Amino acid sequence: MRSGCTASVVLWRRMLKRALFSSPHPSSSYIIGPNYLPDVWVQNNNTGRRSGVHYSTGHNAAKIDGKSIAQEIRLRIASEISRIKSAIGKFPKLAVVLVGDRRDSHTFIHIKLKACEEVGIATSVAELPENCTENELVHVVSRFNEDPTVHGIIVQLPLPPQLDEEHIINFVSPEKDVDGFHPLNMGNLAMKAREPLFIPCASKACIELLLRHGVEIIGKRAVVIGTSKIVGLPTSLLLQKYHATVSTVHAFTKNPEQITCEADIIVSDVGIPNKIRGAWLKQGAVVIDMGTHQVKDPSSQHGFHVTGDVCYEEAIKVAAAITPVPGGVGPVTISMLLSNTLDSAKRAFRLA
Repeated sequence: MRSGCTASVVLWRRMLKRALFSSPHPSSSYIIGPNYLPDVWVQNNNTGRRSGVHYSTGHNAAKIDGKSIAQEIRLRIASEISRIKSAIGKFPKLAVVLVGDRRDSHTFIHIKLKACEEVGIATSVAELPENCTENELVHVVSRFNEDPTVHGIIVQLPLPPQLDEEHIINFVSPEKDVDGFHPLNMGNLAMKAREPLFIPCASKACIELLLRHGVEIIGKRAVVIGTSKIVGLPTSLLLQKYHATVSTVHAFTKNPEQITCEADIIVSDVGIPNKIRGAWLKQGAVVIDMGTHQVKDPSSQHGFHVTGDVCYEEAIKVAAAITPVPGGVGPVTISMLLSNTLDSAKRAFRLA
């Protein structure tokens, strides 16, 4: 496995320079589909319930507690890092690249850095101004690529509009791509009998939650709502690796609720608060809500409350189990980032 990955990395490095200067709009793009159509959902006020759905007042779905699962994972990671440090005097290091002043990006980075500190992962943060050039950003990423003390690199998304996200993601070394977004890692995730060096953290968290809750995946009907490269696409691929029968619903799907109401497992990556209603669910389905949204709420102390893509109050009356927001997928996703960074360090230390 390691030799195959190493050969792929060598090939990637040979082709990288050529790829970076190739045309961003090859003529073959029309063969693989119109990339100019964004998978953007629209909010609507239709909260109608599907005919025949029984909303039992006595039934409440089991809550899949991401906080406790994340804590178990972090304790294991911290223990392993402590053993490595005692044995060889080395420890994992994560490099973080942050561009601009987006409040949400700074909040996410703060959470990640705090989690790293708790388990013993060293960090290095490079902050660039909103108006930085692509060359400046590439230079920072290159420096981390070449630093042997750095085992993982994350570039916080989204980037400002003048920067090409795909270009930057492609430039991160696949051996340090702990977000799992590099084409080499995504491609190996998609291909049978191959394994990526890293699996995207949110998708890995989704599977971890299902397995730890005892949810059977093999042969089950799973529907992933959304096709983003961060959540929807890799989650669909990973569920297929676990032999689920997977359907993808996106913004152009006609009557999506007719597809979701047949699913045993639903993963939502819509990006709109409360978009997925109880009428979209089959009785006894398991729901993984990947959304996190701040919704204005004058009655709240902070002026807002946090909710997910799924209307929780309706879903708990239909589903067998559901992840809450907050406290569901989010904490486990951070733990998967720590796990990926540890795995990268173990490969570098020749412990894997």
